Amino acid sequence: MDRIRVHDKTFEPYITASELDREISRLAKELSADFAAQKPLFIAILNGSFMFASDLFKHLDFPAEICFIKLASYKGTKSTGQVITSIGLDADVYGRDVVILEDIIDTGKTLSQFLPQLMHQQPRSLKICALLHKKEATVYPIGIDYLGFTIPDRFVVGYGLDYDGFGRNLKEIYQLVE
Repeated sequence: MDRIRVHDKTFEPYITASELDREISRLAKELSADFAAQKPLFIAILNGSFMFASDLFKHLDFPAEICFIKLASYKGTKSTGQVITSIGLDADVYGRDVVILEDIIDTGKTLSQFLPQLMHQQPRSLKICALLHKKEATVYPIGIDYLGFTIPDRFVVGYGLDYDGFGRNLKEIYQLVE
């Protein structure tokens, strides 16, 4: 893995494809142990979580359903502070065990605004599964039940994460060079 350019920024290798696969496999085993009898509904937050959700789902060894919702709060390399919903939830969550799949939780604002809406629909249980967490950046604490990596408060791209729309297709995760 070498340094890469996305738009006007330089990024250096941070998390390899094999490290991602190892952690996703571990998360799938934990979820399988906890949900094998429940047939949960997974809600993947687009756009960033599409690769994570796909790879995680391949590792699950129990019946489960998945749907997608699009929430966004980033422009460039910074959070805008506003959460925009552009694709809404189309699955009934009432009485269901629900697992939210997030690519990254940094300030926590996106989920802090979405979770009350979801809880209003009365799921039986609600868990959060995140690939990445920027603990230092957290402003709105979110209880993460299943976590892949805790990372520093630096901008990352790759494996579904983007910088103004580009970089999502990278197999690894790269960190911004300051």
